[in-house]
Amino acid sequence: MQSTERVYLDHAATTPVDGGVLNDMLPYFSELFGNSSSQHSFGRQTANAVTAARDKMAVALGISPAELYFTCGGTEADNLGIKGISLANADRGRHVVISAIEHPAVIESANDLKKYGFEVTFVNPDGRGVISPQAIADAMRQDTVLVAAMSANNETGVIQPIADIYSEVKARGAYLWCDCVQSAGVLPLSRFPADGYALSAHKFYGPKGAGAACIKKGVRFVRHMSGGHQERGMRGGTLNTPAVIGMSHALSLSLSRAAEDGERIARLRDEFERRVLSQIDGTAVNGGGERLPSVANISFDGCDGQNIVFLLDLNGVACSTGAACSSGATTPSHVLTAMGLDESRVRSAVRFSFGRNNTVADVDFAVEAIKKVVRAIRG
Repeated sequence: MQSTERVYLDHAATTPVDGGVLNDMLPYFSELFGNSSSQHSFGRQTANAVTAARDKMAVALGISPAELYFTCGGTEADNLGIKGISLANADRGRHVVISAIEHPAVIESANDLKKYGFEVTFVNPDGRGVISPQAIADAMRQDTVLVAAMSANNETGVIQPIADIYSEVKARGAYLWCDCVQSAGVLPLSRFPADGYALSAHKFYGPKGAGAACIKKGVRFVRHMSGGHQERGMRGGTLNTPAVIGMSHALSLSLSRAAEDGERIARLRDEFERRVLSQIDGTAVNGGGERLPSVANISFDGCDGQNIVFLLDLNGVACSTGAACSSGATTPSHVLTAMGLDESRVRSAVRFSFGRNNTVADVDFAVEAIKKVVRAIRG
């Protein structure tokens, strides 16, 4: 029988839209419905709102509004940045370096470049899940035009040494692309110096269907999708005005409360990990060093992670085995595999990710549910 109580511990997959953000969006579904590209008063009204949202978001990110390109999400932003920058600079070389723990949006964008004659080199992390700046430097060649390394991993929460990676990349004359989908709204963009970034609104209590590519002034890139001339000719398609309004508000709000939320969420996550590891034998946390405050990736000896997720859902706890974009995949996590973990530990891993609405009572409920499910699986 399915539990009537429900605890959501999958905030790394998506977050609920903040109530104030939703209220800001609602008028743009009805009375302020104009297409922001239209020249009449209805269009000008929404265009002005989009401009204000862009300005507000740029201030929150510490960049120029001219460096901000709205997209439909993080995946499109990664495609625009990785393909757009690489193809625009193919005259300098056709080699890219990618960390092996990237989101599929980055990995597949890089692999797509192979049909244009590019070579792709993947760099594995150490056993903690950290990418070494020296390993990036060692993988680069004279014809390397782009390196991609994420700010924080979506499965383990491990924060990467982007500032040091950036120094190595720039010393060798290449561009650095940084997927900041997991860290945006949690940590300031200034912590991760790069030539371009990807963001996704639904990770920081904004709406789905909105994201952004931040590409620094002076970086050459080309559009990768045919269509209209929106976003200064670099991204075709009618702008999703309500989502853009919501994203801008959500980012500013998340950053304004990041320190307070981060401390409280980290306490919940740490207490959750302490209880799981002390009360359930054969458990281990995956990922070391500095991590996002929200993510706990734990392996359970003798269990299959997919079974745990399924049974926990029946018992009222929502979690995942890794990236939501890879859910349903039967192959082991490419992130944990790249870290050098053995297959049994990889396949028994479950990701729990906390958010601003979680409570100590949620930790109590989740730990008891996990104990019950693991006992049932192990027999």
